[in-house]
Amino acid sequence: MKQRTIGTVQVSSIGLGGMPMSIEGRPDRERSIATIHAALDAGITLIDTADAYHLPGIDVGHNESLIAEALASWGSDISGILVATKGGHLRPVAGPWNQNGHPDYLKEAAQASARRLGVESIGLYQFHRPDPQVDYADSVGAIRDLLDDGTIRMAGISNANPDQIRQANEILGGRLVSVQNQFSPKFRSSEPELRLCEELGIAFLPWSPLGGIGGAKELGGKWAQFQAVADAHEVSAQQVCLAWELALAPVVVPIPGSSRPESIRDSANAADLVLDADEMARLSG
Repeated sequence: MKQRTIGTVQVSSIGLGGMPMSIEGRPDRERSIATIHAALDAGITLIDTADAYHLPGIDVGHNESLIAEALASWGSDISGILVATKGGHLRPVAGPWNQNGHPDYLKEAAQASARRLGVESIGLYQFHRPDPQVDYADSVGAIRDLLDDGTIRMAGISNANPDQIRQANEILGGRLVSVQNQFSPKFRSSEPELRLCEELGIAFLPWSPLGGIGGAKELGGKWAQFQAVADAHEVSAQQVCLAWELALAPVVVPIPGSSRPESIRDSANAADLVLDADEMARLSG
């Protein structure tokens, strides 16, 4: 598996997004564990989760606990696996998710995440989404404090705009290592953030890189140019999509969500798919 860099850590160029294994429509625990093990067997060393990946109003931190269980039962060395989790987003009821960016809450949430993951220090902790009721600087200040006291080893943010990226990096004293924003053929409006991350040397982690749970399966049907390139390479349109994103900048590390071993194995193969300049122009047009 080819590698990319988050902070001072080398990770696989394709990560695994854990959300589909814990929200509505999630598979049984056995299949989820098999999916995580398949990712690890394929050389994936970055797993993305969040305390909010659970069913509305119940089993908070379900995905974190699931990942901890899968890592413990894998049977191989897990010292090189980076688990990235997030805090500041909540699902107390069905419907739209809520935000809580209060510094005290974020610190408590990070400690709870560490307990569920079974670690003394979280590898990468990201502020999940800005809270309109809390000053952004205060929220990021809590992440800085968690970094300073060793609760987390690296700090990131998610769903941020360029000004927030610059502000967060300043508050963190230049220690911002990742930005996790939505990006896919369907959602390209985060390209300014991607380019800023490239400029600053900060990892850019596209969430829903295949168009989300509802859109990933139909990617080739909705985006003919991706299917055409896939047919030429005799691979899936999903592989082409991830390879395209990887080729946009060396800081990009897509984290496709998966709940089946077959899908994450297919995604992992995108790391070795090379697209030429004409194909990149066609896909980016």
